[in-house]
Amino acid sequence: RRRTLVAIGTHDLAKVTPPFTYEAVAPKDIKFAPLTSSTRPYKVEDGPGVMETLSKDRELSKYLDIIQDSPVYPVIYDAKREVLSMPPIINGEYSKIELATKDVFIECTATDLYRAKIVVNTMCAMFSEYCSTPFEIEGVTVINPDGSQFLSPDMGLTPFEVDPDYVNRAVGIKIPPEEMCQTLERMMMPAGYDQSSNKIKVQVPCTRSDVMHQCDIMEDIAIAYGYDNIERTLPKVNTVGKKLPINSMTDHVRRTLAMAGYNEILTFGLISVEENFAHMRLQDDQSLAVRIQKPRTKDVQIVRTHLVPGLLKTIASNLDTPPPYRLFEVSDVCELDSESDVGARNERRLAVVHCGPESGFQYVHGVLDQIMAFNRVGKARNVGAENGYCLREASHPSYFTGGENICAEVVLRGEVIGTLGILHPEVLANFAISKYPCSAMELSLKHFV
Repeated sequence: RRRTLVAIGTHDLAKVTPPFTYEAVAPKDIKFAPLTSSTRPYKVEDGPGVMETLSKDRELSKYLDIIQDSPVYPVIYDAKREVLSMPPIINGEYSKIELATKDVFIECTATDLYRAKIVVNTMCAMFSEYCSTPFEIEGVTVINPDGSQFLSPDMGLTPFEVDPDYVNRAVGIKIPPEEMCQTLERMMMPAGYDQSSNKIKVQVPCTRSDVMHQCDIMEDIAIAYGYDNIERTLPKVNTVGKKLPINSMTDHVRRTLAMAGYNEILTFGLISVEENFAHMRLQDDQSLAVRIQKPRTKDVQIVRTHLVPGLLKTIASNLDTPPPYRLFEVSDVCELDSESDVGARNERRLAVVHCGPESGFQYVHGVLDQIMAFNRVGKARNVGAENGYCLREASHPSYFTGGENICAEVVLRGEVIGTLGILHPEVLANFAISKYPCSAMELSLKHFV
């Protein structure tokens, strides 16, 4: 996760002097030469100087924000107060590994001890294969600030219990527990069957941090047994597969819009907070959008809550082609929902944009009428408000309001299902569309199913 969870450093043990200390130091009090490269010569700098130098490095600059604004930086010193590393950014030139290096010191810093132990165990297991005495590792005593201590790495086996009946049922096979033990041996996991408890006792090596539950061991048994050797059987339930009603209706809507001369696009489900809210002149009150934890880029900060921004971004990227631009998208948006078992819900929506020398409000209105006609929904003035649809003047920050340039709510059987209107000039300017006016509509399609 871009070094935000775990950082690893390797050093030439012959160059450093134990014991080592892991400290939080004010940036100006740190003095060391970071690892050199073809573009970065040897130079002793303080913490801010190192940050300034590495800000020009294409690879390392992406990690600087992890500690840059902190009043103290993490530093690893040896007994001579020489800097081995400033994790999670860069190691020091002082302990650099070279071709003549014989002994390697591995240090791992993390925000979570469990993950740190996993990484140390994996690294040591990998390095130990190439030791002069294969698979020999020297442990290090780690002393915590409170005086407690432990030996690292802990390469011991982790015990697990597996129910053989569960394995047979889940995989769809019928083999005795003893054969399951043999398959686990092939997966490098020692195992034995305990008849008294009817359980398989499995010893999971430290390199298998992915094993967290008996279902993971069940999967390994299936792999070692061979998926091709599992007999194919018909399910014990009689079901008939078919499209969900929402998907069938969605396909018909796509076909209807395509025949009306609109081009379908498919945009990313993730978007930046600015494009989803500020560009559309909307307020982000933190209660609507599902947020991505620690996104890699600003373009993927949240899951979109409406489709129109994706259509406008597409138009902005194709302004070199002649207008008009008639685009639509039928896809899902995601909104927070405290009543959902996962805390959020998907909603299928249709968004349509017409952009050209004229606003095209009448064309978007015509698309709405066509969608309603396809779903056999009449106008409210003909069939009544409880059975039909109508437009109701509304106010929306993303659209013009009032007068000839109208923003309207789409009301279906007394419930608001969407909005259409001429987009506000500030919205168009935010998406770098300044040549032409645009009309847009966005509807929820769940009400037609």
